[in-house]
Amino acid sequence: MPLTVELLKAMDDKTSGGVIELLKGDPVFTELAKKELDDIIARDDEDAAKLAAGVQQAIEKGVLPKDKEPPTYVNVDVLGKTADQVADEILAKLPKEGGCVMILVGLSGTGKGTTVDKIKAKVSNASTWSNGNCFRALTLLAATYCEQQGKEFDPAVLTPENLASWSAMLEFDKFDGKFDIRINGLGIDQKVSDIANTLLKEPKVGKNIPTVAKETQGEVVKFAGDACKKMGDDGTVVLVEGREQTLNFIESPYRFCLTMSDTSVIGERRAAQRIAALAAKTVAEGDDVTAAVRKALAEIAA
Repeated sequence: MPLTVELLKAMDDKTSGGVIELLKGDPVFTELAKKELDDIIARDDEDAAKLAAGVQQAIEKGVLPKDKEPPTYVNVDVLGKTADQVADEILAKLPKEGGCVMILVGLSGTGKGTTVDKIKAKVSNASTWSNGNCFRALTLLAATYCEQQGKEFDPAVLTPENLASWSAMLEFDKFDGKFDIRINGLGIDQKVSDIANTLLKEPKVGKNIPTVAKETQGEVVKFAGDACKKMGDDGTVVLVEGREQTLNFIESPYRFCLTMSDTSVIGERRAAQRIAALAAKTVAEGDDVTAAVRKALAEIAA
């Protein structure tokens, strides 16, 4: 598919495909794609190790079960397929009516986020789940606890007892006809949707999330599992994408792993995304798109 300004600015899977087709065989692009793949694998390995440590910590605290058997995933090879085709392949294996929880894992760059977006666009009762607001809510409670003790945020307060107490202050249910997280404790009684852009974005929350998240992997995964089940039972197709280390603890028979039989394509996709994003910033209707893409490649590789 020839690259046009419109296709370049679309920034979707077809954009990446067009850039890869244009630059295939270019030694500079090949080297950049290899570096991108190496970086992706290194980051994924690092993230996996951190998550595994957090899960083990949660098991030792008794938050997550000790002897859980790893669940089975259906592998979906995305090589040579569009995001729509991958989404349709997964949808064919989901219930035709009612709700469910769909778990999606896979190496970074295989298209998990794009696939989830495609499925959500195709299914009227679909909704995505993110753990982000759970971590923010727990961080708000931890910071508030410290304030009430008359001190700055201190990681020492993240004891199993405190985390269990704060987790019990979070409730997931329908409020005014809409699913939401309610925070009720330490003088706070708010729905997350009402404070997502205010209290939960304050510096005392933002700067301490990494510290709290490291200690609360188990609590958040347990909360997420209960929340997703409640939504699925209510008729929602809940779409959850992320890492196996944590998602293995969310109950669902609908589990998929995106794979790439030729992993070099993952690096090509990521490199193409970077090149397209840079080229799209400057290119205008009537410009030479090929020249803009090659210029972007040269700048990134420099």
